[in-house]
Amino acid sequence: MAMDGPVVQVRGEAYREVPPELARFAVTVTARDRDREATLTQLAERAAAVRVLLDGSEPAVARRETGDLRVRPQTKRSGERVVGWLGSVTTTVTVTDFTALGELMLRLAEQDQVEVSGPWWELRPDSPAHREARHAAIADALQRGREYAEALGARITSLLELADAAQDEHPMFARAAFAGGGGGRPELELDPETQTVRAAVRARFTISDPVLG
Repeated sequence: MAMDGPVVQVRGEAYREVPPELARFAVTVTARDRDREATLTQLAERAAAVRVLLDGSEPAVARRETGDLRVRPQTKRSGERVVGWLGSVTTTVTVTDFTALGELMLRLAEQDQVEVSGPWWELRPDSPAHREARHAAIADALQRGREYAEALGARITSLLELADAAQDEHPMFARAAFAGGGGGRPELELDPETQTVRAAVRARFTISDPVLG
């Protein structure tokens, strides 16, 4: 499309470091027995114990989602004869109260045949931090456009196009793993990791005739 007058195209960027708003961790319960029904019974009982602990930890627990249920036979290497059964079920827990996070993870890790892994720190999808970064990226693009125009002795006259220039974001996380049934409670300190928020836009502006002389 033909444009009347000169055009300047710029990229606006914003970078912010903000505290996390959510922490997620995974709780995996396992059971093993030669009998399939016994394995399923143990798995159900241990999963129920985990559920009771999580019930008692509300409202610190914002959400929990159970998935990845596995029950499989164990066979000897020399053949297909079943010698036992192994079952596991994993629950992902989302916590908003970080002061209760470490204690909760340790209490879960004390349960028999329970593994706890995480936490993974995140921002909420609708966090104001994303909106603030986008606004800052637009302001940066406008400022850059003005500077280029001023360097030519011109000024911005209108906006032709504004487009999001998405960047990959890599959430920060800290990982710890604990297996239940190991005796005394370990010492655990969790420091929420700063989250990086980036935004980028592409903008095209028309400018007045430059002064080149």
